[in-house]
Amino acid sequence: MTELHGAMPGPSRHSPVPPLPSQNETRITHVVFPGTTNHHGTLFGGEALAYMDSAAFIAATRHCRRKVVTRHLDAMEFRRPIPQGTLVELVARVVATGRTSMTVRVELFIEDMYSEARELGCTGTFVLVALGEGGQPTEVPPLQEGEADGG
Repeated sequence: MTELHGAMPGPSRHSPVPPLPSQNETRITHVVFPGTTNHHGTLFGGEALAYMDSAAFIAATRHCRRKVVTRHLDAMEFRRPIPQGTLVELVARVVATGRTSMTVRVELFIEDMYSEARELGCTGTFVLVALGEGGQPTEVPPLQEGEADGG
């Protein structure tokens, strides 16, 4: 067995690697810090979009294990302001596939840092295309039955 360069010393080095999460869903959490907010003390819309696009990218990459690019953003809805000092959890799910594309639904949940209060802040639908040799679109695997609904 070979060791990875820069592996952490100590007992955790020999801990079993947990299995990958669902290949169809990605969850990412961020803190809304002052540097990402506007003069109203809420998250810039562009920051929310960047977080969501990144989550969509990871979900699509995990689904097809190829290079992917964002092709289209549709149905973006900002439901409520996202205040500084809250947590945001992004849940990205591949909900449909075409021959070379994947549709990823992303939900951004706002969570109070000091309570269990949580609500949906915004949603968006992203279409990403898989790229093969030479940067040309390439086929992606279809969704397995039950994957589109998170199953």
